[in-house]
Amino acid sequence: MRKIGCDRRYLFLIAAAVAFFYIQMRLFATQSEYSDRLAAALESENRCTSQSRLLIDQISIHQTNIVSLEEQNRRQTEECRQLKALLDDLERKGVQRVVDKSQVPVAAVVIMACNRADYLERTIESILKYQSSVASKYPLFVSQDGSDPSVRSKAMSYDQLMYIQHLDSEPVQTERPGEIIAYYKIARHYKWAMDQLFYKHNFSRVIILEDDMEIAPDFFDYFEAGAALLDKDKSIMAVSSWNDNGQKQFVHDPHELYRSDFFPGLGWMLTKSIWDELSPKWPKAYWDDWLRLKDNHKGRQFIRPEVCRTYNFGEHGSSLGQFFQQYLQPIKLNNVKVDWKAKDLSYLTKDNYTKHFADIVRKAKPVHGTDAVLKAYNIEGDVRIQYRDQPDFEWIARQFGIFEEWKVFLL
Repeated sequence: MRKIGCDRRYLFLIAAAVAFFYIQMRLFATQSEYSDRLAAALESENRCTSQSRLLIDQISIHQTNIVSLEEQNRRQTEECRQLKALLDDLERKGVQRVVDKSQVPVAAVVIMACNRADYLERTIESILKYQSSVASKYPLFVSQDGSDPSVRSKAMSYDQLMYIQHLDSEPVQTERPGEIIAYYKIARHYKWAMDQLFYKHNFSRVIILEDDMEIAPDFFDYFEAGAALLDKDKSIMAVSSWNDNGQKQFVHDPHELYRSDFFPGLGWMLTKSIWDELSPKWPKAYWDDWLRLKDNHKGRQFIRPEVCRTYNFGEHGSSLGQFFQQYLQPIKLNNVKVDWKAKDLSYLTKDNYTKHFADIVRKAKPVHGTDAVLKAYNIEGDVRIQYRDQPDFEWIARQFGIFEEWKVFLL
């Protein structure tokens, strides 16, 4: 019995020893696992700490850069403010140079230019030929859209005018695919230039020319007479120097003026009160067609001459020379010095013009038949051809070689 008891104790000790070793091995394995995890955690912590320090360093560098950029921006803003003040002062002195304080101007004259220095020179020379003697009444400006250096240099080479520059970095978003961006830029430039002349320099009237125009000898006297009409009759929206069908074979009387529902453009004058109305709603593009809409002219009419007081020589430009050979090149530029101060223009007022125009139409010789155009060419004086509808008008227009556009002749 004692032997059996010893064996049991021996087996128990062996089992306890095995259990002890097993537990020790499990503890060792667990400690090793925790040790590995702890090492990995420490490594991760060290990595995070390193990355945090790197991020803090980068933030510190960025903060330093931001402070530096803010300071640079502050300096540039101040420099721009000072430069703008300097430019404003130079512009003010330039305007004082071209404006005679003792003479209230009839109108500022602005040449709208962009990138055609040779055209601009021809236009300026044509204007100065007749403007020099009336410079105090018609201070001359060149407004350049963009930064073409040859145009800027050409404009600034003349002491007789004031140069202003429109710089627009805003991208153009056309409303329809395939549209010519230039028409959007032109509309922006017109609005900017008109705002400058009417609001910054406080002119009461502005005459707008483009950089591809020559003017007639009586251009300025014509517009002085037109200014009196604008002041007297508020049913007149603007005065133009242009006749779309002023080709040599169709015009003869340099003294005759007309009222028209159609805006001719190409050398025209408007008042500050009209611009006050137009400026807030100025279109993004196609400003001339926009001005012809009834919602904008509101039934007011335009004065135009029978014989043009401007000649457009711009074969190359935004319109790509459209219609130049057929319609623009044959235009007759008036070469008669009309004494507009001595002319009675009361027939152009709203109350008188309907009767005046009706008398012209009544006195004109009526011409009928399919050979009406041929007959018209063989008749001395004015003729009257009556058309039935738009296609009939377009057919007659083609026979004469005048604009077939219906909108030109809506009266």
